Amino acid sequence: MENMAKDLEAKGNIQKGKEEITVGKSIFLGVQQILAMDLFIPPIILAGLLSFSVSDSALLIQMTFIACGIATIIQAGFAMKLPVMQGPSFVPLSALAAIGTTSGIGTMIGSLIPGALIIALLGYPLKLYSKVVRKVIPPIVAGTVIVVVGISLMPSAINSIYTAEGSFGENILVATVTAAVLIFCMYVGEKAKSKWKYIKVVSVILALGLGSLVASFFGLVSFASLENASWFQMPSLFAFGAPQFNVHAILVMIVVYLIVTIETTGTWFTVSNVTGEELNDKRLNGGAFGEGLGCFVGSFFGGTPVTGYSSNAGIIAITGVKSRKPIIMGGIMLVVLGMMPKLTSLIACIPSVVINSVFAILCVIIMMNGFKVVKGLEFTERNMIVIGVPIMLALFAVLMPANVLNGLPEIVTYFVSSGTAIGAIAALILNLVLPQKQVERVNTNKPTVNIN
Repeated sequence: MENMAKDLEAKGNIQKGKEEITVGKSIFLGVQQILAMDLFIPPIILAGLLSFSVSDSALLIQMTFIACGIATIIQAGFAMKLPVMQGPSFVPLSALAAIGTTSGIGTMIGSLIPGALIIALLGYPLKLYSKVVRKVIPPIVAGTVIVVVGISLMPSAINSIYTAEGSFGENILVATVTAAVLIFCMYVGEKAKSKWKYIKVVSVILALGLGSLVASFFGLVSFASLENASWFQMPSLFAFGAPQFNVHAILVMIVVYLIVTIETTGTWFTVSNVTGEELNDKRLNGGAFGEGLGCFVGSFFGGTPVTGYSSNAGIIAITGVKSRKPIIMGGIMLVVLGMMPKLTSLIACIPSVVINSVFAILCVIIMMNGFKVVKGLEFTERNMIVIGVPIMLALFAVLMPANVLNGLPEIVTYFVSSGTAIGAIAALILNLVLPQKQVERVNTNKPTVNIN
């Protein structure tokens, strides 16, 4: 009877996501979580947009690893207390690049700090974030924002393939091979019912590896930076210079932070559904506090704003392990990996054409995930306007000629340089001002479950 009672208690804990697992299993599962994230893609894209050298690119990747690790420990450990991995968001890339190239890296770093604190304060002590989520971030807004993210980032990825080092023919060949490997691995991993299904978890790594191999035949790969990179190095605060505070840049990033929280809220709903843990107001506010605090700490290392990664919810669903321990272990490992410049220098050696080929496919995935969120909504004229007009405005901003963009006021330049910001603001405003029928109001305010 005693053994039966223990078994029942263990099963109950597993159902509640509190199962006891060993340190070894936590490490193994933590590695899987990290492999599923591809968290080096956003910093290396940002480094390219900022025209960083290979060594500076490696440093940005290194600092991003550390920032994401600390943010994960904060979020899963004591803030939200759900198994949520934190990784760099794609949403702020264009805005950060605009600020960095226009006003300098110090201004870019300074713009990250106030917005992070505001998000944290909305969670605690103000406890307002949960109320905002319930009222102004229904699925139609969340899904539209994610569609806008994918579409507004796509032109940058494609243009970078054309302008990368190497001839046009070489770049197209390398890009085609890289994209084909990624698509094949994703398709096989989705359809396979055997051990081959795990190929999807490492699909990005395989695509980057094989793409770099093909690029090496054309002399597009150089490992010169690896020689001077050390194996271990303690992190340094403000590695790219002291922060400088520009009001216009700060205002833009506050808006971007609010958009990032829309992105991450969908991930929280996904993890809540997978683990069976209720996403109540306390957890929503705790999540906002953890998100803001993680971004604040990350800004000291120069990392991009962090967000919850819904891909990790898929790993939880596959393994059936709902404990926070592997997630916290994954955060610890990210911090350790961030102290290994040799590894981040190796990542920085991947040719830009290979990186942007993967990035272009990821933009498609991001965009289609946004459509998945809104597909269950009734496509009334009102809803089509709320979804379609922000997409149009995002493209309007992204495709604006450089001579027109350069003639705009500074704060307008920052906003227009980020198609995501323009589209997200439009989605929020249109959803609030356009009247809804009662049936639309019911359907469009059901909680979103996945926007990453």
